[in-house]
Amino acid sequence: MSQPKTSPPPPGSRARFASDFGRRVILTVDTEEEFDWSGPFTRDRHGLDHLPRLRNFQEFCEGLGVVPSYLVDWPIATSALAKDILATPLANGRAEVGIQLHPWVNPPFEEEVNERNSFAGNLPPDIERAKFLRLRDAIAENFGVSPQLYRAGRYGFGPATAELLREAGVGVDTSFRPLFDYSDRHGPDYSGYPLEPFWLDGEMSVLELPLTTVYWGMLRRQGRLLHPMISRMPRMSGVFAKLGLLERIPLTPEGTSIDEAIRALDMALDDRLPLIVLSFHSPSLAPGYTSYVETDADLDALYDWFRAVYAYLGQHGVKPTSVAEIMRSVET
Repeated sequence: MSQPKTSPPPPGSRARFASDFGRRVILTVDTEEEFDWSGPFTRDRHGLDHLPRLRNFQEFCEGLGVVPSYLVDWPIATSALAKDILATPLANGRAEVGIQLHPWVNPPFEEEVNERNSFAGNLPPDIERAKFLRLRDAIAENFGVSPQLYRAGRYGFGPATAELLREAGVGVDTSFRPLFDYSDRHGPDYSGYPLEPFWLDGEMSVLELPLTTVYWGMLRRQGRLLHPMISRMPRMSGVFAKLGLLERIPLTPEGTSIDEAIRALDMALDDRLPLIVLSFHSPSLAPGYTSYVETDADLDALYDWFRAVYAYLGQHGVKPTSVAEIMRSVET
């Protein structure tokens, strides 16, 4: 029997920031184990071989004046090496740590391991809550900080997640991926959600920072209507993009070229987004663990992507920010 699809809550009121906040950019890193993205989910077939590369990446970010937000899941949260690498940057405010829930590797292990249950928001609320609290407490114990940012792994925010965050005192979420629909895999449909930060509830207790994806092209204003239709025909999507009619561009170095990213930034700047949210997965910091970085040249290209993006944003007055600064600047 098919199970009912769960959905994230409807968007609340748009968030407003202090007048001196300006326009900002934040970098989020899905800091997670290596596993086979094309294979079935498993409790134990994963690795952490790329973790030493976090040290290099953190030094790179500090050189750019960027405070990365590392969204760590259970294997990272319980890793002594991750603690050793991140302890000093976290203590000095040069990095932040948040929560990322991968249910299939996060105790307690009570649910069946399958694709539907890989979205934490699909789990029974008591199981989602138990996993989340175990992870939050492990992060606090290992890293010595109280995480204030959450991302559901695979963007799997569910109907009970907002209340869970409120109860746990986690004030910021970044699980929503506007313009993407995961319902064909039992996940949420974010295709109709706004790109601007918004409150998840009327109490203004949980702030949503959607990942930044934009439509580019002559038909971009009609993108929310047209793209879901043409995306069902992969060849048509390519034709529309090649002709400059319509292209969906997520702001990540994974699968998005520098030229595409610059076009997307132009759209975000044109739409006057107050906050741009960049993201990628930590296993891409070493060749061979994701399809996006298979060689040393690919890794060099990832770093070049960040250099180009931050340089372009700097030219347009968009400064890096952090979760701590966002929480101080948002008006409630």
